Amino acid sequence: MHLEQYFTPSQAEFSFTRNQACSFAKQIANDFNPIHDEDATRFCVPGDLLFAVALSKLGLSEKMDIRFSDMVSDGVNLHFEHASDGHVDIQDEAGKNYLYIKSEGKKNLDADMISKLTEVYVAFSGKTFPHLLVPLWEANEVMVNPARPLVIYESMHLELDTLDFHNPTLEYAHSSLEVNGKRGNACIRFNFKEGNDTLGHGEKRIVLSGLKPYDQKAIDGLIEFYNERKSIFA
Repeated sequence: MHLEQYFTPSQAEFSFTRNQACSFAKQIANDFNPIHDEDATRFCVPGDLLFAVALSKLGLSEKMDIRFSDMVSDGVNLHFEHASDGHVDIQDEAGKNYLYIKSEGKKNLDADMISKLTEVYVAFSGKTFPHLLVPLWEANEVMVNPARPLVIYESMHLELDTLDFHNPTLEYAHSSLEVNGKRGNACIRFNFKEGNDTLGHGEKRIVLSGLKPYDQKAIDGLIEFYNERKSIFA
């Protein structure tokens, strides 16, 4: 993955064009959410792209906690702000935070290794809908509102037992969904592998809003809409 083509560096800052963010979503992340379309009214840079740039610049640590605090639009100049407690924020020029990163343990700055790990994670993350979320919804008899699907990438956690690997893969472990009225908190867990060896594990947390009773016909319509968009942009 040639990450440099998906963001625009400028001295100590960086930003994203709509074309860059849209291309990453559809070509790398397999993410066909309309919010990442170039002509979207409420355009948003994919969270996985923001994470990928952060990892490429800050390096990979044995333990990492990442929290998303706001959506990034196109043309926003961003920079890394190092806090006194050791964590790093991605901020805009006004000091608004978009991403929080806390790293612990050993660190590896090998660009090729980081790129490979990022690529397998992003590919896995792109399968969230429909492959992972729909079975969760069915099991819990809920779903998002098809007319306004509010699915927000909240946070992720990575924990690696070793930073010495060459060809990592990512394996789905299990997932869960906590429902509280019309709000849900999904947790998707996975393992990093190399061959038969487990390198570590991680989890991705997603907030779901506007939940309603599960409706298979509506779900089928959502999946059909997703597959149609996928065929158009493939």
